[in-house]
Amino acid sequence: MLEVADIFRAHGPAWRATTRLSLGQLKVMSAIERCRTAALGGHVLRCSGCARTEVSFNSCRDRHCPKCQASAAHRWLEARQADLLPVEYYHVVFTLPAAIGAIAWYNKRVIYGLLFDVAADTLRTIAADPRHLGAQIGATLVLHTWGSALTHHPHVHGIVPGGGLSPDGERWIACRPGFFLPVRVLSRLFRRRFLEALADSHRRGQLQFFGEYAALADPPVFAQWLAPLRACEWFVYAKRPFAGPEAVLGYLSRYTHRVAISNQRLLAFDEHGVTFRWKDYREKGRTRYKTMTLEAGEFIRRFLLHVLPGGFHRIRHYGLLANPVRRASLARVRELLDVAPEIDTPSDDPIVETRPAFICRHCGAPMIVIDILERMAPIRAPPTKGRP
Repeated sequence: MLEVADIFRAHGPAWRATTRLSLGQLKVMSAIERCRTAALGGHVLRCSGCARTEVSFNSCRDRHCPKCQASAAHRWLEARQADLLPVEYYHVVFTLPAAIGAIAWYNKRVIYGLLFDVAADTLRTIAADPRHLGAQIGATLVLHTWGSALTHHPHVHGIVPGGGLSPDGERWIACRPGFFLPVRVLSRLFRRRFLEALADSHRRGQLQFFGEYAALADPPVFAQWLAPLRACEWFVYAKRPFAGPEAVLGYLSRYTHRVAISNQRLLAFDEHGVTFRWKDYREKGRTRYKTMTLEAGEFIRRFLLHVLPGGFHRIRHYGLLANPVRRASLARVRELLDVAPEIDTPSDDPIVETRPAFICRHCGAPMIVIDILERMAPIRAPPTKGRP
């Protein structure tokens, strides 16, 4: 199967020689190029059943690597299963206008952070209004920065239970079946609060501007630039409720640890460039599924647009689902809904079985590590100029 790593290995060294990259982008390229290769070391395994021997190379575990996110998503989902409630769940999307997306690339930490916090604050404010729901809600938000064609398109996906606790915490208030909160009201409040927060960040000197946007560093120019954004419509979308908790988990498994492009979408890599599948959301039906070919250097550039700042969390929980209060909040909600609480099996229970770390693909028996292969290069070193 064609992989992003193949493109990085073939064209990365020459492209890096002509392009200025951040240290974070260099680290991502290094990790993806070396992922599951002898450079990172590994294990020699022997099956305890059929005695087959095979080599398993180590993963880079970088959150931008297409090969490493499936297992990371599986582990995250196992931890989230106990958080599900027997209520409707809704999917809400908050998208930044293209103009703000253009300056967000130079101010990722600030603007992506505002996108998270303002979207969550908007949901909680409208839900707390007695004219709409009048309840304290919880939400899980996931940041995506790409469109299907790898363009820069910052937006957050929200997974929200369809209801919340009453202000006194004594009742569960469910939303109307099939309807969560009015999208138009969410959009207007999101627009106003985001622009207020963005203007405040500008006054504090937290934003940087370069190239054609350098003039925005001047407060009057920035205020003039913001004016049209106060009048245009901002895209906030609420989908129909999921069909049960299993559908919520299925959705989360596809979205929480997704990267800019998966290896499955790659079709060809030749002298013409990189060809991949993409979805044109402006069209409907089967015609929206198309193919695109980009020159290898342009493909790499677009992929690296979506490297996040170090330590930036792209999955965040708010309200009733915020980490400090989640356990107590969920216990209270289950009590009000008359649902049996989740029972944690003690770790010293003799019934609990430890799942083997490696399973034979041929017979399903556990595999035993018989040798360790040392890594050849530190994973955080920048890529070398030559072919790795």
